[in-house]
Amino acid sequence: MPVIIDEVVISVEVSNQASGGASQRPSSTDEKQIIVAECVERVLDILKQRQER
Repeated sequence: MPVIIDEVVISVEVSNQASGGASQRPSSTDEKQIIVAECVERVLDILKQRQER
């Protein structure tokens, strides 16, 4: 039986705590929103690719 996903809710928390990586942290809220939007777009692309299979 196929599983149909009607809605996906993605929650992200961005903090300035060190995560063990050497990445540079964004300094403004706008930059953080851009990063979150890009992550959401990539997840939706992956889900769309899986749906097409």
